[in-house]
Amino acid sequence: MASFDIVSKVDIQTLDNAVNTVKKEITNRFDFKGSPVEIDLNKKEFRLTIEVESEMKLNQVLDVLISRSIKQGLDANIYDFEAKDGYQSGKNWKKEIPVRNGLKQEDAKKIVKLIKDSDLKVQAAIMDDIVRVTGKKIDDLQAVIQASKTWNLAIPLQYINMKS
Repeated sequence: MASFDIVSKVDIQTLDNAVNTVKKEITNRFDFKGSPVEIDLNKKEFRLTIEVESEMKLNQVLDVLISRSIKQGLDANIYDFEAKDGYQSGKNWKKEIPVRNGLKQEDAKKIVKLIKDSDLKVQAAIMDDIVRVTGKKIDDLQAVIQASKTWNLAIPLQYINMKS
């Protein structure tokens, strides 16, 4: 039986590199000269904290963060921007952005349902934060991968451990 795993993992080192690149770019930008900007990455909790002096600058930092992350090879969907709105704390604006790492149970259930609805001769099983897909033919597994690229789940998916 051939199989592969569907996961949603973030390489913490690549994320750290993207955050450091954002910090460097922000400190060199003319429109941020003299304004306090703090960008912290909590590697254990996969949480990004941004603190700037205005909401407009917060949006600019978020734009730079997305573009630099994409250039580092990260999917822009790893950031959960809807989790919490930016809020004002004293003079500064703060925003906490959780980083999606691992498949949540409801996302895994959606993936399994989409695989079953695709009418391919494969089986899908949830194993913690991994969805294992097994089938008799590798072609069926590759068809699942191609079909999954058309699903609009708003989470980045990776395909690992392909075994025949």
